[in-house]
Amino acid sequence: MQNFENDGPAVSPAPPVAAPSLPRLARPRLHDTVVEHLRQFIVEGVFAPGTKLNERELCETLGISRTPLREALKVLAAEGLVDLLPNRGASISRMSEAEVRESFELMSGLEAFSGELACERITAAELAQIKALHYAMLACRARNDLPGYYSRNQEIHDRINEAARNTPLRQTYQSINRRLQALRFRSNQQRGKWDDAVEDHEEMIRALEARDGKRLAVILKRHLLEKRDAVLPLVSGDHAASGSF
Repeated sequence: MQNFENDGPAVSPAPPVAAPSLPRLARPRLHDTVVEHLRQFIVEGVFAPGTKLNERELCETLGISRTPLREALKVLAAEGLVDLLPNRGASISRMSEAEVRESFELMSGLEAFSGELACERITAAELAQIKALHYAMLACRARNDLPGYYSRNQEIHDRINEAARNTPLRQTYQSINRRLQALRFRSNQQRGKWDDAVEDHEEMIRALEARDGKRLAVILKRHLLEKRDAVLPLVSGDHAASGSF
């Protein structure tokens, strides 16, 4: 066997060099911001159902290149808010009257179940947050601030769903609700509808405070079916105006 002489003390391996500290890339944040801006445009009716989107104009408006815009459009297409057709670009999805009716019926059941579970599981802190959102919503109504009113209105419904603490319910709720947000927004454009919605929300708060799940389920189901009845004539009018049924 061959022997090797030790010519000196053993040399320890060099310690690993720490990677330099680099700032986080802004790209994911940009992507989320573009998606949120476009979603808000759709919800608030800046883009009506069936509208063909002009990529160049959108890039100029948002101050972005086409790559993040197209990535955002893919996300919105997966949510059912945008249609992407080969060689025809992107357009805002249009729901049929049957889709609207059936989706609101399903959402009424999802919200009712959320209310029942939330009354069992909501914490005092979560209830306080919902009440604070309710008062902020009333302040927006007093200022005739429909976007502010709607965003707080929807956050109340979302917080109730979160308080249910049921992951499959949460995922289904979010998927269906994304497609209905623009219609839910439009349903509040009449002053009388605002007043009715505020009364419903005050009843919701009282049911949550009493932890009365059955009562809250009834209120939420009725609330969503009233939304359905308010938006169906609007959808019918949209289809009549465009000549599509």
